[in-house]
Amino acid sequence: MNYRKASIEDIDNLIGLRKIQLADEGIEPSLDIDKELYFFFKDKLDDGSLIQWVVEDNNKMIATGAVIIYEFPPSYTNPSGKKAYITNMYTREDYRGQGIATSLLAKLVDETKNADVTKLWLGASKLGRPVYKKFGFKETDEWLELDLL
Repeated sequence: MNYRKASIEDIDNLIGLRKIQLADEGIEPSLDIDKELYFFFKDKLDDGSLIQWVVEDNNKMIATGAVIIYEFPPSYTNPSGKKAYITNMYTREDYRGQGIATSLLAKLVDETKNADVTKLWLGASKLGRPVYKKFGFKETDEWLELDLL
């Protein structure tokens, strides 16, 4: 298997995996989001705020994981002000249970450390929760959400 950072040339495959991931999470495809996904990946890969890793087996993309880096005002508990969000963690079903997600997560954590990020967070699916907890992530009650749709 080949682990590497994604590039602009990977966008079509990233879109395909993202849509498979959403379906696996039980989210029905109620509208076409290809254009929005294309511009998200292009813009974020271009400006460097998205670091996306992919795993290939026989030139087929079988897993992916990403981190989005945000800048907030510095604080006493986060002097750099940088925080990162783990997203797009997905492994095709027939490749699960081989440690691929854990390896991707380790690469993403290293990326954030190298970018001087001191806070890392994520939203985990039921399937992903054990991977993150085993890695050392802890559940918190920090967030409140407002749905604007």
